[in-house]
Amino acid sequence: MSFSIKKMTSSILLSFLLILVILGGLGILLVGFLGSGDQVASKNIGVINIHGPISAGGGKEVFGSSRTNAREVIKYINQAKDNKKIKALLLRVNSPGGSSAASDEIYRELKKFKKTGKPIVVSMADVAASGGYYISAIADQIYANPSTITGSIGVIMQFKNLQELYNKIGVDSITFKSGAYKDIGNPNRKLKPEEKEILQNMVDAVYQEFLTAVAEGRNMPKSEVKELADGRIYNGRKAKKLGLVDKMGTFYDAVATASKLAGMKKRDPNLIYYNQPSPLERFLSSTTNLIKGVLLQQGLKINSKNTNEFYYHLLEENKTNNLELQY
Repeated sequence: MSFSIKKMTSSILLSFLLILVILGGLGILLVGFLGSGDQVASKNIGVINIHGPISAGGGKEVFGSSRTNAREVIKYINQAKDNKKIKALLLRVNSPGGSSAASDEIYRELKKFKKTGKPIVVSMADVAASGGYYISAIADQIYANPSTITGSIGVIMQFKNLQELYNKIGVDSITFKSGAYKDIGNPNRKLKPEEKEILQNMVDAVYQEFLTAVAEGRNMPKSEVKELADGRIYNGRKAKKLGLVDKMGTFYDAVATASKLAGMKKRDPNLIYYNQPSPLERFLSSTTNLIKGVLLQQGLKINSKNTNEFYYHLLEENKTNNLELQY
């Protein structure tokens, strides 16, 4: 009886939250429609947000965690590069890194942008580490806060070995492959010594790319960068002492510097935001997290009819290793 009351209460609460989502979303859409549109001046600073893990592509995750889509970022970089009214580019970086390939794609597009003579300024937020720092290194000026977490210069690739777990639960995996290394990283068995060597060589090669990018961007000897690039993180103040960051300052300090480097006389330049989440997207994201929290607090299992199915779902999510290098 008490379980039924508890379940009914949860359903009522969830329904109430959904109604709030609909009403709030309609209100935000109306406000956004009435007040939408950036005012474009003759001289502007383009602003691109690098927020969350960096991935190669995919759709917007309005109802999930925030993620940087490299394909979209590259599109915005090229738009800013070709727009004669954009005189400088400001990157607001709040990312722990992610895909090595995706980070490198963004970095290379920024190199092309820099050839136009337009300055690039980075404003670091909470975190600008690993791939987040990789794409920041090319900037003409890097701003951070004293408590910003940055650095983490390095490459990582991880695998799970589920062989003993499969043996315990009676799972027998059979693999057919065309070559000796086609199933490298197979979670059903241990890595062979020669496979470890292959993967470590890959990691080392990509690591050298990272070192080169930082050395070129920060105008530092590669040997000096390597001393700092053992994967450790630094706070903003320490990063400044090491030469990884130029100045301590806020987003608006970075705006002022971008304006100055671009030769703009206005103290308060016009900003064109390319990928700032809309009010509706921010509302839906925060509301979804609230609903998830309520569901979990009430002990409900999302997408799961029973405990066994829940654990099977977790096993399904983790049974395949991801062959991806990450910064």
